[in-house]
Amino acid sequence: MTRAMGAAMRRIHVGNAFSAFGLGFTVPYLYVYVAQVRGLGAMTAGLVLAVFAVAALIVLPFAGRAIVRRGPLPVLLTALVTAALGALSLGLAGSAAAVLAASAALGAGQAVMQPALATMIVDCSSAETRSRAFATQFFLQNLGLGVGGLIGGHLVDTTRVSSFTLLFSIEAAIFLLLAVVMATVRLPRAPRVGDAPRGSAKGGWKQLLGNRAMVQLCVLGFVLFFACYGQFESGLAAYGVEAAGISTSALGTALAANTAVIVVAQFAVLRFVERQKRSRVIAAVGLIWALAWAVAGYAGLGHGSQTMATAAFVSTYALFGLGEAMLSPTVAPLVADLAPSGMAGQYNSAFALVKQLALAVGPAVGGPMGASLHAPYIVTFLLFSLGISYLAVRLGQRLTVVQDQPWLVRNRVVAKGGALSEPVVAEA
Repeated sequence: MTRAMGAAMRRIHVGNAFSAFGLGFTVPYLYVYVAQVRGLGAMTAGLVLAVFAVAALIVLPFAGRAIVRRGPLPVLLTALVTAALGALSLGLAGSAAAVLAASAALGAGQAVMQPALATMIVDCSSAETRSRAFATQFFLQNLGLGVGGLIGGHLVDTTRVSSFTLLFSIEAAIFLLLAVVMATVRLPRAPRVGDAPRGSAKGGWKQLLGNRAMVQLCVLGFVLFFACYGQFESGLAAYGVEAAGISTSALGTALAANTAVIVVAQFAVLRFVERQKRSRVIAAVGLIWALAWAVAGYAGLGHGSQTMATAAFVSTYALFGLGEAMLSPTVAPLVADLAPSGMAGQYNSAFALVKQLALAVGPAVGGPMGASLHAPYIVTFLLFSLGISYLAVRLGQRLTVVQDQPWLVRNRVVAKGGALSEPVVAEA
C-alpha cells in the first residue's frame, strides 16, 4: 500500500466510524421521539421505522450503478448531504407527513453510505491488506454504534422536544463535517464501467445474477443476517424476556458482551482467519451460532436457576460476537474478489440490499416467534445456523483458489518471485 492509499484509507475509516456513530446516535430513539415526544402515536412511529427501511431498499439498486458510473466518492458525498438534510428535518418536523419524508431521506442517505465506503476500501486496498481493512471497518462501526447510542441516550429528555432537536441537529452537523473530510480523500484511479473489459459492465444486474458464486453468496448472506443480526433486538430479546425471564439490565449486559467480544476478538482472530479457506471460516461461524442458539435454548427452556439462565443468555450474545468477528474479514473481501473489474460498487450495493432485506424480514418473523413460540423459535434458528454451514460448504465448491484462500496463493506467488494477478470470477 502506498502512502497516498494509506492516507485515504485512514479518512475512509474515519468515515465508517462517524457514519456508524450517527446511526447509533439517533435511530434507537426514533420510535420514542415520534410516538411520545411529538405525540404522533404508535402507528406513525411504526410507519417511520418502516419508511426508514423501505427507503434503503429502494435506493440501493440505483446506488450500485451510480457508484460504478461516477465512482464511490461523489455518491458518498451525496448520501451524506441527503442524510444531513433528513436528520435536520426530523428534528424540526411536527407533522406526520414531515416526519415520514425526513425519515425517508435519512434512511436513504445512511443506506448508500455503506456500499460507497466499502467500494472506497476496495479501491484503496490490495489483496494483501483487504481483510485487515474490512476487519478495521467492522471494529470501528461497532465502536461508533456503541458510543453513539451511549451519548445519544444521555442527551435526550422525553419531556423536552428541544433535546431531540439538538440530537438530530448534532447528527446533521456530523454528516456535513464528514462530507468535508471525505471530500479531501484522493482515491487511486479505480476501473470504471468504461475501463472494464468488453461485456463486464454490460447488463449490470443481469451480469451479477449470472455470476452463480455471487448469487450463492447473496443467499448465504441473507441467511447470515436473518439468523443473527435480524434477531438481536427483536426475536432474541423477546425470547430472553418472555422465556428466560431476563431483566432489561441483563439484556443490556448481553448486548454489551456482544460488543466487547467483537472489540477484543476482532484482531486476535484476524491472523487465524486470514490463513483459512473463507468458505470454511463461514461454515465454522454457522456451527458457533448453532451452539449459541443451543445455549439460548438452555437459558429459556432449561430448568436451571435464574442466575444460570442469565449467564447462558449473556453467553449467547458473546458467541454471536465471536462469529461476527470471524465474518468481518471474510465476507466483505469475498464480495470484492467476486466482482469483475470496475463493478465493485454494484456488487457491494447488491450485498447491502440483501442485508437490508434480511434485517427487515428478520424482526418481523423472529419477534412474534421469540415472544410466544419459544421452543420452535430456538429450533428454527438453530437449523438456520446449520444451514449457514451447509451453504458455505456449497459456496466453497464454486470459488476459485484465489477467491477462497488468497493467503495461500499470495505466499506461493511470493515464493516463486512472481506477481499476484487479479482474481478470476467463477461463473459456471
